[in-house]
Amino acid sequence: MLVDFKAEESIRSEVFSFIKKAAADLGQEAYVIGGFVRDAILERGKAKDIDIVALGDGIELAKKVAELLPKSTPVKVFKNFGTAMLRYEDIEIEFVGARKESYSSDSRNPEVSPGLLSDDQNRRDFTINALAISLNESNYGQLVDPFGGLNHLEEKLIKTPLAPEVTYSDDPLRMLRAIRFACQLNFEIEATSFEAIKSCADRISIISQERVVDELNKILSTDKPSIGFELLYKSGLLNLIMPELTALDIVEDIEGQSHKNNFFHTLEVVDNIAQTTDDLWMRWAALLHDIGKAPTKKFVKGTGWTFHAHEFVGSKMVVRLFRRLKMPLNNKMKLVQKMVLLSSRPIVLAQNVTDSAVRRLIFDAGEDLDNLMLLCEADITTKNPNKFKRYHNNFKEVRKKIKEIEERDHVRNFQPPVSGELIMETFDLKPGKEIGIIKERIKEAVLDGQIPNEFEAAKTLMMEEGAKLGLEVKSSLL
Repeated sequence: MLVDFKAEESIRSEVFSFIKKAAADLGQEAYVIGGFVRDAILERGKAKDIDIVALGDGIELAKKVAELLPKSTPVKVFKNFGTAMLRYEDIEIEFVGARKESYSSDSRNPEVSPGLLSDDQNRRDFTINALAISLNESNYGQLVDPFGGLNHLEEKLIKTPLAPEVTYSDDPLRMLRAIRFACQLNFEIEATSFEAIKSCADRISIISQERVVDELNKILSTDKPSIGFELLYKSGLLNLIMPELTALDIVEDIEGQSHKNNFFHTLEVVDNIAQTTDDLWMRWAALLHDIGKAPTKKFVKGTGWTFHAHEFVGSKMVVRLFRRLKMPLNNKMKLVQKMVLLSSRPIVLAQNVTDSAVRRLIFDAGEDLDNLMLLCEADITTKNPNKFKRYHNNFKEVRKKIKEIEERDHVRNFQPPVSGELIMETFDLKPGKEIGIIKERIKEAVLDGQIPNEFEAAKTLMMEEGAKLGLEVKSSLL
Protein backbone atom coordinates (compact mmCIF):
# COMPACT_ATOMS: atom_id res chain seq x y z
CA MET A 1 0.00 0.00 0.00
CA LEU A 2 1.16 3.55 -0.72
CA VAL A 3 0.68 4.56 2.91
CA ASP A 4 3.60 2.23 3.73
CA PHE A 5 5.89 4.34 1.50
CA LYS A 6 9.43 4.67 2.87
CA ALA A 7 10.42 8.23 1.95
CA GLU A 8 14.10 7.79 2.78
CA GLU A 9 14.45 5.05 0.17
CA SER A 10 13.46 7.47 -2.59
CA ILE A 11 16.33 9.89 -1.83
CA ARG A 12 19.23 7.47 -2.03
CA SER A 13 20.65 9.24 -5.08
CA GLU A 14 24.04 10.80 -4.39
CA VAL A 15 22.81 14.24 -5.34
CA PHE A 16 20.57 14.45 -2.27
CA SER A 17 23.58 14.04 0.02
CA PHE A 18 25.20 17.05 -1.68
CA ILE A 19 22.03 19.11 -1.17
CA LYS A 20 21.89 18.00 2.48
CA LYS A 21 25.49 19.12 3.07
CA ALA A 22 25.04 22.40 1.18
CA ALA A 23 21.95 23.28 3.20
CA ALA A 24 23.74 22.46 6.45
CA ASP A 25 26.77 24.58 5.46
CA LEU A 26 24.48 27.54 4.77
CA GLY A 27 22.39 27.00 7.89
CA GLN A 28 19.27 26.50 5.75
CA GLU A 29 16.58 23.84 5.61
CA ALA A 30 15.93 22.09 2.30
CA TYR A 31 13.19 19.78 1.05
CA VAL A 32 12.50 17.89 -2.16
CA ILE A 33 8.91 18.62 -3.08
CA GLY A 34 6.26 18.10 -5.73
CA GLY A 35 6.35 15.81 -8.72
CA PHE A 36 9.49 13.91 -7.72
CA VAL A 37 7.90 12.84 -4.43
CA ARG A 38 4.55 12.04 -6.06
CA ASP A 39 6.12 9.90 -8.78
CA ALA A 40 8.46 8.16 -6.34
CA ILE A 41 5.45 7.08 -4.29
CA LEU A 42 3.63 5.90 -7.43
CA GLU A 43 6.82 4.22 -8.72
CA ARG A 44 6.51 5.99 -12.07
CA GLY A 45 10.11 5.47 -13.11
CA LYS A 46 13.27 7.52 -12.95
CA ALA A 47 12.82 11.25 -12.37
CA LYS A 48 13.75 13.72 -15.09
CA ASP A 49 13.52 16.75 -12.84
CA ILE A 50 13.63 17.54 -9.12
CA ASP A 51 12.25 20.57 -7.29
CA ILE A 52 14.06 21.72 -4.15
CA VAL A 53 12.52 24.28 -1.80
CA ALA A 54 14.85 26.06 0.65
CA LEU A 55 13.95 27.92 3.79
CA GLY A 56 16.23 30.72 2.75
CA ASP A 57 17.86 31.74 -0.54
CA GLY A 58 17.25 29.08 -3.19
CA ILE A 59 19.75 30.62 -5.60
CA GLU A 60 22.46 30.62 -2.93
CA LEU A 61 21.70 26.95 -2.16
CA ALA A 62 21.98 26.01 -5.85
CA LYS A 63 25.39 27.67 -6.12
CA LYS A 64 26.60 25.91 -2.98
CA VAL A 65 25.45 22.52 -4.31
CA ALA A 66 27.29 23.20 -7.59
CA GLU A 67 30.49 23.85 -5.61
CA LEU A 68 30.19 20.51 -3.84
CA LEU A 69 29.45 18.40 -6.93
CA PRO A 70 32.46 16.37 -8.17
CA LYS A 71 32.24 17.83 -11.65
CA SER A 72 32.08 21.51 -12.56
CA THR A 73 28.41 22.30 -12.98
CA PRO A 74 27.03 25.61 -14.30
CA VAL A 75 24.09 27.18 -12.48
CA LYS A 76 21.39 28.99 -14.43
CA VAL A 77 19.91 31.80 -12.39
CA PHE A 78 16.46 33.27 -13.04
CA LYS A 79 16.47 36.35 -10.84
CA ASN A 80 13.01 37.51 -11.89
CA PHE A 81 11.56 34.28 -10.50
CA GLY A 82 14.00 33.83 -7.63
CA THR A 83 14.98 30.39 -8.91
CA ALA A 84 18.12 28.62 -10.07
CA MET A 85 18.65 25.39 -12.00
CA LEU A 86 21.51 22.98 -12.53
CA ARG A 87 21.92 19.60 -14.20
CA TYR A 88 23.21 16.55 -12.38
CA GLU A 89 23.85 13.65 -14.75
CA ASP A 90 20.60 13.60 -16.77
CA ILE A 91 18.39 15.27 -14.15
CA GLU A 92 17.37 18.93 -13.98
CA ILE A 93 17.27 20.25 -10.41
CA GLU A 94 15.47 23.52 -9.68
CA PHE A 95 15.96 25.46 -6.47
CA VAL A 96 13.61 28.07 -5.03
CA GLY A 97 13.18 29.73 -1.67
CA ALA A 98 10.00 28.88 0.25
CA ARG A 99 7.45 31.57 -0.42
CA LYS A 100 3.91 32.69 0.01
CA GLU A 101 1.87 34.24 -2.76
CA SER A 102 -0.98 36.67 -3.31
CA TYR A 103 -2.82 37.12 -6.61
CA SER A 104 -4.67 39.88 -8.44
CA SER A 105 -7.80 39.08 -10.43
CA ASP A 106 -6.32 39.81 -13.85
CA SER A 107 -3.10 37.78 -13.68
CA ARG A 108 -1.82 34.35 -12.70
CA ASN A 109 1.54 35.92 -11.78
CA PRO A 110 1.51 36.36 -7.99
CA GLU A 111 3.10 38.81 -5.63
CA VAL A 112 5.74 36.72 -3.85
CA SER A 113 7.32 37.06 -0.43
CA PRO A 114 9.55 34.74 1.64
CA GLY A 115 7.68 32.14 3.64
CA LEU A 116 7.78 28.92 5.59
CA LEU A 117 7.57 25.38 4.23
CA SER A 118 3.87 25.41 5.16
CA ASP A 119 3.37 28.58 3.09
CA ASP A 120 5.05 26.92 0.12
CA GLN A 121 2.91 23.81 0.46
CA ASN A 122 -0.23 25.94 0.73
CA ARG A 123 0.50 27.53 -2.64
CA ARG A 124 0.83 24.16 -4.41
CA ASP A 125 -1.88 23.19 -6.86
CA PHE A 126 -2.86 19.77 -5.49
CA THR A 127 -2.34 17.81 -2.29
CA ILE A 128 -0.47 15.11 -4.22
CA ASN A 129 1.99 17.79 -5.39
CA ALA A 130 2.43 19.32 -1.94
CA LEU A 131 4.23 16.29 -0.54
CA ALA A 132 7.78 17.03 0.63
CA ILE A 133 10.72 15.00 1.96
CA SER A 134 13.21 16.54 4.38
CA LEU A 135 16.86 16.76 3.29
CA ASN A 136 17.96 18.03 6.70
CA GLU A 137 20.28 16.28 9.14
CA SER A 138 17.77 16.39 12.01
CA ASN A 139 14.97 14.56 10.18
CA TYR A 140 16.49 13.39 6.90
CA GLY A 141 13.99 11.38 4.83
CA GLN A 142 10.90 12.42 6.79
CA LEU A 143 7.74 12.83 4.68
CA VAL A 144 5.95 16.14 5.26
CA ASP A 145 2.29 15.70 4.27
CA PRO A 146 0.05 18.39 5.76
CA PHE A 147 -2.95 17.82 3.46
CA GLY A 148 -3.27 14.03 3.32
CA GLY A 149 -1.66 13.81 -0.12
CA LEU A 150 -0.42 10.29 0.53
CA ASN A 151 -3.98 9.13 1.22
CA HIS A 152 -5.19 10.94 -1.90
CA LEU A 153 -2.59 9.08 -3.97
CA GLU A 154 -3.93 5.86 -2.49
CA GLU A 155 -7.48 6.95 -3.32
CA LYS A 156 -6.45 8.16 -6.81
CA LEU A 157 -7.94 11.55 -6.08
CA ILE A 158 -7.09 15.06 -7.33
CA LYS A 159 -7.79 17.56 -4.55
CA THR A 160 -6.57 21.10 -3.83
CA PRO A 161 -4.81 22.04 -0.56
CA LEU A 162 -6.95 25.16 -0.09
CA ALA A 163 -10.54 25.88 -1.10
CA PRO A 164 -10.69 24.88 -4.82
CA GLU A 165 -12.37 28.15 -5.85
CA VAL A 166 -9.37 30.03 -4.44
CA THR A 167 -6.82 27.66 -6.00
CA TYR A 168 -8.37 27.81 -9.48
CA SER A 169 -9.27 31.48 -9.46
CA ASP A 170 -5.76 32.48 -8.35
CA ASP A 171 -4.12 30.47 -11.13
CA PRO A 172 -6.62 29.18 -13.71
CA LEU A 173 -3.95 27.09 -15.40
CA ARG A 174 -4.42 24.72 -12.47
CA MET A 175 -7.81 23.74 -13.93
CA LEU A 176 -6.06 22.32 -16.98
CA ARG A 177 -3.39 20.73 -14.79
CA ALA A 178 -6.06 18.99 -12.70
CA ILE A 179 -7.55 17.49 -15.83
CA ARG A 180 -4.14 16.60 -17.21
CA PHE A 181 -3.13 14.79 -14.02
CA ALA A 182 -6.46 12.96 -13.96
CA CYS A 183 -5.73 11.81 -17.51
CA GLN A 184 -2.05 10.96 -16.97
CA LEU A 185 -2.53 9.13 -13.67
CA ASN A 186 -6.05 7.79 -14.30
CA PHE A 187 -7.22 9.62 -11.14
CA GLU A 188 -10.56 11.26 -10.38
CA ILE A 189 -11.00 14.96 -9.62
CA GLU A 190 -12.76 15.42 -6.29
CA ALA A 191 -16.41 16.39 -6.88
CA THR A 192 -16.24 19.80 -5.17
CA SER A 193 -13.00 20.53 -6.98
CA PHE A 194 -14.54 19.71 -10.35
CA GLU A 195 -17.55 21.91 -9.58
CA ALA A 196 -15.10 24.71 -8.81
CA ILE A 197 -13.45 24.18 -12.21
CA LYS A 198 -16.86 24.55 -13.85
CA SER A 199 -17.61 27.76 -11.95
CA CYS A 200 -14.14 29.22 -12.63
CA ALA A 201 -13.90 28.12 -16.30
CA ASP A 202 -14.18 31.66 -17.66
CA ARG A 203 -10.99 32.56 -15.80
CA ILE A 204 -9.04 30.54 -18.38
CA SER A 205 -9.10 33.70 -20.54
CA ILE A 206 -6.18 35.19 -18.56
CA ILE A 207 -3.90 32.26 -19.40
CA SER A 208 -1.65 32.58 -22.44
CA GLN A 209 -2.49 30.39 -25.39
CA GLU A 210 0.99 28.88 -25.27
CA ARG A 211 0.43 27.59 -21.71
CA VAL A 212 -3.01 26.25 -22.65
CA VAL A 213 -1.62 24.40 -25.65
CA ASP A 214 1.21 22.97 -23.56
CA GLU A 215 -1.39 21.31 -21.31
CA LEU A 216 -3.45 20.14 -24.30
CA ASN A 217 -0.31 18.57 -25.77
CA LYS A 218 0.33 16.72 -22.52
CA ILE A 219 -3.24 15.43 -22.47
CA LEU A 220 -2.95 14.31 -26.09
CA SER A 221 0.30 12.52 -25.25
CA THR A 222 -1.34 10.26 -22.65
CA ASP A 223 -2.36 6.65 -23.24
CA LYS A 224 -6.06 7.56 -23.34
CA PRO A 225 -6.55 11.23 -24.25
CA SER A 226 -10.35 10.93 -24.29
CA ILE A 227 -10.36 10.98 -20.46
CA GLY A 228 -8.90 14.48 -20.50
CA PHE A 229 -11.03 15.79 -23.34
CA GLU A 230 -14.26 14.53 -21.79
CA LEU A 231 -13.33 16.35 -18.57
CA LEU A 232 -12.47 19.47 -20.55
CA TYR A 233 -15.87 19.23 -22.22
CA LYS A 234 -17.89 18.58 -19.06
CA SER A 235 -16.14 21.42 -17.24
CA GLY A 236 -16.95 23.96 -19.97
CA LEU A 237 -13.28 24.62 -20.67
CA LEU A 238 -13.23 22.94 -24.08
CA ASN A 239 -15.97 25.19 -25.42
CA LEU A 240 -13.88 28.20 -24.46
CA ILE A 241 -10.66 26.79 -25.90
CA MET A 242 -11.83 24.89 -29.00
CA PRO A 243 -15.49 25.53 -29.83
CA GLU A 244 -14.84 23.83 -33.19
CA LEU A 245 -14.81 20.52 -31.29
CA THR A 246 -17.78 21.06 -29.00
CA ALA A 247 -19.86 22.06 -32.04
CA LEU A 248 -19.68 18.40 -33.07
CA ASP A 249 -21.74 17.30 -30.05
CA ILE A 250 -25.09 17.85 -31.73
CA VAL A 251 -27.16 14.94 -33.03
CA GLU A 252 -30.24 15.89 -35.04
CA ASP A 253 -33.11 13.73 -36.22
CA ILE A 254 -35.21 14.64 -39.25
CA GLU A 255 -37.78 12.29 -40.78
CA GLY A 256 -36.48 9.49 -38.60
CA GLN A 257 -32.93 9.88 -39.87
CA SER A 258 -30.11 10.89 -37.55
CA HIS A 259 -26.33 10.97 -37.73
CA LYS A 260 -23.71 9.79 -35.26
CA ASN A 261 -22.32 12.01 -32.53
CA ASN A 262 -19.17 13.25 -34.20
CA PHE A 263 -17.70 14.63 -30.97
CA PHE A 264 -17.59 11.33 -29.10
CA HIS A 265 -16.63 9.56 -32.32
CA THR A 266 -13.64 11.93 -32.52
CA LEU A 267 -12.54 11.03 -29.00
CA GLU A 268 -12.65 7.34 -29.93
CA VAL A 269 -10.49 8.04 -32.99
CA VAL A 270 -7.94 9.89 -30.84
CA ASP A 271 -7.78 6.94 -28.41
CA ASN A 272 -7.39 4.54 -31.33
CA ILE A 273 -4.51 6.42 -32.89
CA ALA A 274 -2.86 6.77 -29.47
CA GLN A 275 -2.49 2.97 -29.56
CA THR A 276 -0.53 3.05 -32.82
CA THR A 277 1.65 6.19 -32.73
CA ASP A 278 3.28 8.55 -30.23
CA ASP A 279 3.44 11.30 -32.87
CA LEU A 280 1.78 14.32 -31.20
CA TRP A 281 0.81 15.88 -34.53
CA MET A 282 -0.93 12.74 -35.74
CA ARG A 283 -2.92 12.83 -32.52
CA TRP A 284 -3.82 16.45 -33.32
CA ALA A 285 -4.88 15.28 -36.79
CA ALA A 286 -7.16 12.66 -35.23
CA LEU A 287 -8.62 15.28 -32.88
CA LEU A 288 -9.39 17.69 -35.74
CA HIS A 289 -10.17 15.29 -38.58
CA ASP A 290 -13.94 15.92 -38.46
CA ILE A 291 -14.13 19.58 -37.37
CA GLY A 292 -15.45 20.50 -40.82
CA LYS A 293 -18.61 18.43 -40.24
CA ALA A 294 -20.38 20.98 -38.05
CA PRO A 295 -20.35 23.83 -40.61
CA THR A 296 -21.08 21.52 -43.58
CA LYS A 297 -23.88 19.41 -42.06
CA LYS A 298 -27.01 19.41 -44.19
CA PHE A 299 -30.15 17.31 -44.45
CA VAL A 300 -31.07 16.39 -48.01
CA LYS A 301 -34.57 14.99 -48.46
CA GLY A 302 -34.42 11.49 -49.87
CA THR A 303 -30.70 11.22 -49.15
CA GLY A 304 -30.30 11.98 -45.46
CA TRP A 305 -27.52 13.81 -43.67
CA THR A 306 -24.55 14.97 -45.72
CA PHE A 307 -21.26 16.61 -44.82
CA HIS A 308 -20.19 17.59 -48.33
CA ALA A 309 -16.59 18.86 -48.56
CA HIS A 310 -16.12 18.69 -44.78
CA GLU A 311 -12.50 17.59 -45.30
CA PHE A 312 -11.71 20.70 -47.35
CA VAL A 313 -13.54 23.01 -44.94
CA GLY A 314 -11.88 21.29 -41.98
CA SER A 315 -8.41 21.72 -43.47
CA LYS A 316 -9.01 25.48 -43.72
CA MET A 317 -10.25 25.54 -40.12
CA VAL A 318 -7.01 23.87 -38.97
CA VAL A 319 -5.00 26.90 -40.07
CA ARG A 320 -7.30 29.34 -38.27
CA LEU A 321 -7.32 27.21 -35.11
CA PHE A 322 -3.53 26.88 -35.04
CA ARG A 323 -3.15 30.62 -35.55
CA ARG A 324 -5.64 31.45 -32.80
CA LEU A 325 -3.99 29.07 -30.32
CA LYS A 326 -0.55 30.38 -31.33
CA MET A 327 0.56 26.93 -32.37
CA PRO A 328 3.38 26.40 -34.91
CA LEU A 329 2.42 27.43 -38.44
CA ASN A 330 5.09 25.22 -39.97
CA ASN A 331 5.39 21.71 -41.34
CA LYS A 332 3.66 20.35 -38.20
CA MET A 333 0.55 22.37 -38.96
CA LYS A 334 0.80 21.39 -42.62
CA LEU A 335 0.87 17.71 -41.68
CA VAL A 336 -2.32 18.10 -39.61
CA GLN A 337 -3.98 20.10 -42.40
CA LYS A 338 -2.98 17.50 -44.99
CA MET A 339 -4.29 14.62 -42.87
CA VAL A 340 -7.64 16.39 -42.36
CA LEU A 341 -7.92 17.16 -46.09
CA LEU A 342 -7.19 13.57 -47.15
CA SER A 343 -8.87 11.82 -44.20
CA SER A 344 -11.72 10.32 -46.21
CA ARG A 345 -9.81 9.37 -49.34
CA PRO A 346 -8.65 5.88 -48.27
CA ILE A 347 -12.10 5.18 -46.79
CA VAL A 348 -13.78 5.91 -50.12
CA LEU A 349 -11.02 4.07 -51.97
CA ALA A 350 -11.49 0.97 -49.82
CA GLN A 351 -14.95 0.53 -51.36
CA ASN A 352 -13.58 0.43 -54.91
CA VAL A 353 -9.83 -0.14 -55.16
CA THR A 354 -8.74 0.97 -58.65
CA ASP A 355 -5.19 1.46 -59.87
CA SER A 356 -5.88 5.04 -60.90
CA ALA A 357 -7.35 6.01 -57.52
CA VAL A 358 -4.46 4.37 -55.68
CA ARG A 359 -1.89 6.22 -57.82
CA ARG A 360 -3.57 9.53 -57.04
CA LEU A 361 -3.68 8.74 -53.34
CA ILE A 362 0.03 7.89 -53.35
CA PHE A 363 0.79 11.08 -55.25
CA ASP A 364 -1.31 13.36 -53.04
CA ALA A 365 -0.23 11.83 -49.70
CA GLY A 366 3.44 11.48 -50.67
CA GLU A 367 5.71 10.70 -47.73
CA ASP A 368 2.74 10.97 -45.33
CA LEU A 369 0.84 8.05 -46.84
CA ASP A 370 1.60 5.66 -43.99
CA ASN A 371 0.39 8.24 -41.47
CA LEU A 372 -2.80 8.73 -43.47
CA MET A 373 -3.52 5.02 -43.42
CA LEU A 374 -3.00 4.96 -39.63
CA LEU A 375 -5.52 7.79 -39.26
CA CYS A 376 -8.10 6.10 -41.46
CA GLU A 377 -7.78 2.80 -39.63
CA ALA A 378 -8.19 4.66 -36.33
CA ASP A 379 -11.35 6.21 -37.80
CA ILE A 380 -13.10 2.82 -37.68
CA THR A 381 -15.17 3.05 -34.51
CA THR A 382 -18.15 0.85 -35.38
CA LYS A 383 -19.29 -1.49 -32.61
CA ASN A 384 -20.58 -4.01 -35.15
CA PRO A 385 -17.91 -6.76 -35.19
CA ASN A 386 -18.73 -7.81 -38.76
CA LYS A 387 -18.44 -4.26 -40.08
CA PHE A 388 -15.27 -3.70 -38.06
CA LYS A 389 -13.65 -6.78 -39.57
CA ARG A 390 -14.81 -5.91 -43.09
CA TYR A 391 -13.49 -2.34 -42.92
CA HIS A 392 -10.10 -3.47 -41.67
CA ASN A 393 -9.89 -6.16 -44.35
CA ASN A 394 -10.69 -3.50 -46.96
CA PHE A 395 -7.80 -1.37 -45.68
CA LYS A 396 -5.52 -4.39 -45.89
CA GLU A 397 -6.43 -4.62 -49.57
CA VAL A 398 -5.71 -0.92 -50.02
CA ARG A 399 -2.30 -1.30 -48.36
CA LYS A 400 -1.54 -4.31 -50.58
CA LYS A 401 -2.53 -2.37 -53.72
CA ILE A 402 -0.46 0.63 -52.63
CA LYS A 403 2.62 -1.56 -52.29
CA GLU A 404 2.09 -3.19 -55.70
CA ILE A 405 1.56 0.08 -57.56
CA GLU A 406 4.36 1.94 -55.79
CA GLU A 407 6.84 -0.83 -56.63
CA ARG A 408 5.73 -0.76 -60.25
CA ASP A 409 4.99 2.91 -60.95
CA HIS A 410 7.12 4.82 -58.37
CA VAL A 411 4.46 7.51 -57.92
CA ARG A 412 5.31 8.55 -54.35
CA ASN A 413 7.04 11.97 -54.39
CA PHE A 414 6.41 11.95 -58.14
CA GLN A 415 8.70 13.93 -60.42
CA PRO A 416 7.76 14.25 -64.12
CA PRO A 417 9.85 11.96 -66.37
CA VAL A 418 10.53 14.99 -68.61
CA SER A 419 11.64 18.32 -67.19
CA GLY A 420 10.49 21.81 -67.98
CA GLU A 421 13.96 22.51 -69.35
CA LEU A 422 13.60 19.68 -71.88
CA ILE A 423 10.20 21.00 -72.99
CA MET A 424 11.63 24.51 -73.50
CA GLU A 425 14.63 23.17 -75.39
CA THR A 426 12.55 20.87 -77.60
CA PHE A 427 10.11 23.56 -78.69
CA ASP A 428 12.47 26.53 -78.40
CA LEU A 429 10.26 28.14 -75.71
CA LYS A 430 10.76 30.71 -73.02
CA PRO A 431 9.07 30.15 -69.62
CA GLY A 432 5.30 30.25 -70.14
CA LYS A 433 1.98 28.52 -69.63
CA GLU A 434 2.60 25.93 -72.37
CA ILE A 435 5.25 24.22 -70.24
CA GLY A 436 2.83 23.83 -67.33
CA ILE A 437 0.10 22.50 -69.62
CA ILE A 438 2.37 19.79 -71.04
CA LYS A 439 3.77 18.79 -67.63
CA GLU A 440 0.27 18.57 -66.15
CA ARG A 441 -0.92 16.40 -69.05
CA ILE A 442 2.03 14.02 -68.54
CA LYS A 443 1.35 13.82 -64.79
CA GLU A 444 -2.34 13.05 -65.36
CA ALA A 445 -1.49 10.40 -67.94
CA VAL A 446 0.89 8.67 -65.51
CA LEU A 447 -1.61 8.80 -62.65
CA ASP A 448 -4.41 7.51 -64.86
CA GLY A 449 -2.21 4.67 -66.12
CA GLN A 450 -2.33 5.86 -69.72
CA ILE A 451 1.47 5.78 -69.91
CA PRO A 452 4.13 4.22 -67.66
CA ASN A 453 6.19 6.49 -65.43
CA GLU A 454 9.12 6.33 -67.86
CA PHE A 455 11.08 8.85 -69.91
CA GLU A 456 10.45 7.55 -73.45
CA ALA A 457 6.68 7.26 -73.00
CA ALA A 458 6.54 10.70 -71.42
CA LYS A 459 8.66 12.19 -74.19
CA THR A 460 6.35 10.76 -76.86
CA LEU A 461 3.34 12.28 -75.09
CA MET A 462 5.22 15.58 -74.77
CA MET A 463 5.63 15.68 -78.56
CA GLU A 464 1.95 14.90 -79.09
CA GLU A 465 0.79 17.57 -76.66
CA GLY A 466 3.19 20.11 -78.16
CA ALA A 467 1.70 19.49 -81.58
CA LYS A 468 -1.83 20.02 -80.18
CA LEU A 469 -0.69 23.39 -78.87
CA GLY A 470 0.71 24.32 -82.27
CA LEU A 471 4.32 24.17 -81.10
CA GLU A 472 7.10 23.32 -83.50
CA VAL A 473 10.13 21.23 -82.68
CA LYS A 474 13.38 23.18 -82.60
CA SER A 475 15.00 22.82 -86.08
CA SER A 476 18.34 21.63 -84.70
CA LEU A 477 16.58 18.63 -83.13
CA LEU A 478 14.89 17.48 -86.35
